[in-house]
Amino acid sequence: MLLVRDGARLLGGLLLAAWLPLAAWAQGGVQPVPTLTAHVMDGTGTLSTAQREALEAKLTAFEQSRGAQVVILMVPTTQPEDIAAYAQRVGDSWKIGRKGVGDGLLLVVAKNDRKVRIETTKALEGAIPDLAARQVIDTAITPRFKQGDFAGGLDAAADQLIALISGENLPAPEHSSGGNNDGFEWTDLAVFLFFAVPIAGRIAAMVLGRKFGSLATGGVVGVLAWIFTSSLIVTGLAVLVGTVFALVASLGALGRGGRSSGGWTSGGFGSGGGGWSSGSSSSDGGGFSSGGGGDFGGGGASGDW
Repeated sequence: MLLVRDGARLLGGLLLAAWLPLAAWAQGGVQPVPTLTAHVMDGTGTLSTAQREALEAKLTAFEQSRGAQVVILMVPTTQPEDIAAYAQRVGDSWKIGRKGVGDGLLLVVAKNDRKVRIETTKALEGAIPDLAARQVIDTAITPRFKQGDFAGGLDAAADQLIALISGENLPAPEHSSGGNNDGFEWTDLAVFLFFAVPIAGRIAAMVLGRKFGSLATGGVVGVLAWIFTSSLIVTGLAVLVGTVFALVASLGALGRGGRSSGGWTSGGFGSGGGGWSSGSSSSDGGGFSSGGGGDFGGGGASGDW
């Protein structure tokens, strides 16, 4: 009877010793998910500023032209989770990819673990099946990472992933549906007309007079429109609208002596000096945010070096 009791106590002690680490892990021992602020997020300090910015520019240009969002995350470790579980958790949190399309891809590098993971949303599983993701790791990432060339490996992987995604029949980005304007945004022209032209028109009116100042301002607007669009129709409209805006602004300026006690004012220029802002900026001041549509279904591949 005594042996049974001692055995039970020993067994209970062993079970307790095994359970405590698991309980600690379950209560929040996993690595935190960082705030999404860019296409390239290096939490290890591995990439130089130039390398990170070059890769960021490439992925930004790809998103602008094709719509799909590709994000690279470098972390020291994903322990106690394996990299697949961590990447799944990050993907579920960030939800990269366009809403309604879900075209997002996440590449996670755990540098100290020597592990890498490509995680795809369901919308991109056709373009990048598990075997293709594994080939990208084996041919682009692993050989270069073994040589310590992390920037080269990520750049080569980005090129292969971009090529694979480009072959998928995805909806075009909304801003590119208005014709071939080489990246010209109509909202930029509207902001320029409403904000910059009234100020320029007032200054030109004070220097050249109301008539010639308005014509000069309209001509400058036309030149800018031609540079960015190469369209005679757009240029002509820009000259006309710019001249009218400048004329209206100059009438107000000359009628009030050109200035107010608070500085230059116009119907389209607000006080407070808020500066330019972007609707896609993240909450912590970054210039990038999730499209909000990524549905990571667990597809992808892992590798090491």
